[in-house]
Amino acid sequence: MLRLDGLQNLSAELPAPVVAVGTFDGFHLGHRRVVDEVVAWAKELRGTPLVVTFEQPPRAFLDDRHPLLITSVPHRLRLLERAGVAVCVVLEFTRELAATGALEFARTVLVDGLHAAGVVMGPGSAFGRNREGTQTFLRTHAAGLRLEVRGVDEVHVDGQPVSSTRIRTAVARGDFTLAARLLGRPFSVFGTVVHGEGRGRGLGFPTANLDLHHEIIPPDGVYVARAVLDDLEQPALVSIGSQPTFTHAREGEAVPRVVELYLIDFDGQLYGQDVEAQFLERLRGQERFDEVAALVSRMEGDLAAARRFFATERGRARKNRPETRPESA
Repeated sequence: MLRLDGLQNLSAELPAPVVAVGTFDGFHLGHRRVVDEVVAWAKELRGTPLVVTFEQPPRAFLDDRHPLLITSVPHRLRLLERAGVAVCVVLEFTRELAATGALEFARTVLVDGLHAAGVVMGPGSAFGRNREGTQTFLRTHAAGLRLEVRGVDEVHVDGQPVSSTRIRTAVARGDFTLAARLLGRPFSVFGTVVHGEGRGRGLGFPTANLDLHHEIIPPDGVYVARAVLDDLEQPALVSIGSQPTFTHAREGEAVPRVVELYLIDFDGQLYGQDVEAQFLERLRGQERFDEVAALVSRMEGDLAAARRFFATERGRARKNRPETRPESA
């Protein structure tokens, strides 16, 4: 995927861009419906499927808050690329941009900057000052802008609209089944592997500490996960918590939460690499052990449970695989 940062890097050389504008935090089923239409329409035109997104959510900037994201920009770009987006324009949401009217934004970014052939909008999509650039607004000005606009319907799960708020609530409860249904994929975190204390290797479980780039963190506990490194997928365990066996905080003292990733049957260097961890099943909560040997024994039990999970998953995949019959002579 080609990434363009800032208005100054908008390119007029892209063939027939079909564009969607939004934060796309979480990249859930509603976002996916918009992007699927962008990709399909661009294919019709032999054009370029393109998304304009923002470094931070506009609401966070306007409310002077910076809540944790469901998906950071690097995570979001990976998901958009998997969905077929070829170019992503990343804008910093500034006070100047916040004050830009919807018509000016459409002319500057969509028409003069990108030479968009079309724009796709969801029912909640909006841009420009006070979110005035709704689907209705853009359709009203489409002829003057020489811009075609298409809309997509809202996506519902269990009779309610899919939203980032519902996903945040589900993740906070540890309800990854509902989160996956709302996302259309397993809930995942994305981070860069950084140096930790190095205890895991001494225990026989070399773990990778993840810096999540301001993404939300699920509840403390141990989880079966799938690690995705570029095109490699690897069975994994994830531990989230304050490492209570080794960390003894004074009363009232805040202890940092750590996200540790253990790749099963993997022998390689991970420092500095970006990794996506997809959460598949919760095994247990965070525990404190009086002896390191008891912790190691529990970790061995977690590993055995993860192996059973993936063995069952492989068996289910084989069972559901369509049979192939040899052709007649």
